[in-house]
Amino acid sequence: MLVTLYLQSVERAVLAAVSKGRQKEEGEFMAIETLKVKHGCSRKNTAFRLKAEKQTMDIHCVTIEKESLEGAVAFISYASIGSIINENFVSEEKLVTKEKLHRFYLNSKVVSGTLGPRKDASLSTSVNFTFQHEQRKKEEERALCVYWDGSSWSNQGCQVISSDKNQTICSCNHLSSFAILMASTELKADPVLAAITHVGLSLSLLCLFLAALTFLLCRPIQNTSTSLHLHLSICLFLAHLLFLTGIDRTEPKVLCSVIAGVLHFLYLASFTWMLLEGLQLFLSVRNLRVANYISAGKFKKRFMYPLGYGIPAVIVTVSAGVGHSSYGTRTHCWLSFHRGFIWTFMGPVFVIILINLSFYLTTLWILRHQLSSLNNEVSRMQNTRMLTFKAIAQLFILGCSWALGFFLVEGIMDPIRSVIAYAFTIINVLQGVYMYLVYCLLNRRILQWECL
Repeated sequence: MLVTLYLQSVERAVLAAVSKGRQKEEGEFMAIETLKVKHGCSRKNTAFRLKAEKQTMDIHCVTIEKESLEGAVAFISYASIGSIINENFVSEEKLVTKEKLHRFYLNSKVVSGTLGPRKDASLSTSVNFTFQHEQRKKEEERALCVYWDGSSWSNQGCQVISSDKNQTICSCNHLSSFAILMASTELKADPVLAAITHVGLSLSLLCLFLAALTFLLCRPIQNTSTSLHLHLSICLFLAHLLFLTGIDRTEPKVLCSVIAGVLHFLYLASFTWMLLEGLQLFLSVRNLRVANYISAGKFKKRFMYPLGYGIPAVIVTVSAGVGHSSYGTRTHCWLSFHRGFIWTFMGPVFVIILINLSFYLTTLWILRHQLSSLNNEVSRMQNTRMLTFKAIAQLFILGCSWALGFFLVEGIMDPIRSVIAYAFTIINVLQGVYMYLVYCLLNRRILQWECL
């Protein structure tokens, strides 16, 4: 890789410039300290500390004398190269860990230590590095001392001596380019929660399937509102089905990224169809005040399909173009939380919830005033008001579940995390049950067998 060639050329150039004693240089792109031992080591236990910016390297004098042909050592701290060789270059096969880790990210400057041509050979005495963290380490995170092997990060030959919230001290038996890789410990699977998820989502899938069939085949109830419910049911059905069967398929990575992208689209589409439902209810009530403002037929033809599937398609396309590597994580086929990529989903969801709430509240306010002044449209307005209350409850169930899901993965510890996980799962189950119960089983026209 070009980065590897760059690192090697910098090290050679720095060593070639070493003349005598200690030398320090600080610039925009790197900080350097070099040392040359000319007359051997006066004492066997003598050690030198080299400091570049806030990072340090401790190396024994005997190591320099034995391993360096010219008795020179250089320590380099790079200002921004970590943004290039970042966590995307983590290879699980090259990391030796006692537990499964996930959500990796670099949390220090990248540094290089070199003695010259013998670089990467095992040293007679280990070298210690002290790294200052870029971000404070969380309780559930583990620090890994890693080195750049030319194509990815590896921790072979390096170990953590100590680590706190602000710094990590590493010991390595060779020299190379090093950094601190931070990772979260994997949560242990809850068998009860897993059972609730599989049984509950299976029930939700059955309800959504029956609801979609009812909306599709029951002609007397077919109108713009049921068309919106039909597409919402289809999107939720496909999303739950894919979630149930593919959320844990992290290998191969390409398939996992595709699953994450499709889930992103389907859940966004579900919220978009709810947004259209709120708009349709608002326009229906406004028709009572402004004659022929817009008809349901025109609403359906002009807006439903382009907006219902077009808006989420645009968001997913732009998100994939900007951060395609953030689709899929090491543990789940969903959006990565690193660098806020999850906001490509949570951002639109929050905006849709706020817009829908404004539609529903405005609709209820209009109905409240119209019901007191009109008689000939009372039945229609009461029906619209009931649909609005149902839509608010539906928005609460779907929106509340993803609000809980957001906090579920933000490092909240037990027992609060377990409570949120159970609430998230149960509310997700209620989505399909609610759709079938409220819009089908409790629909008077269906109960009166008008669909037969």
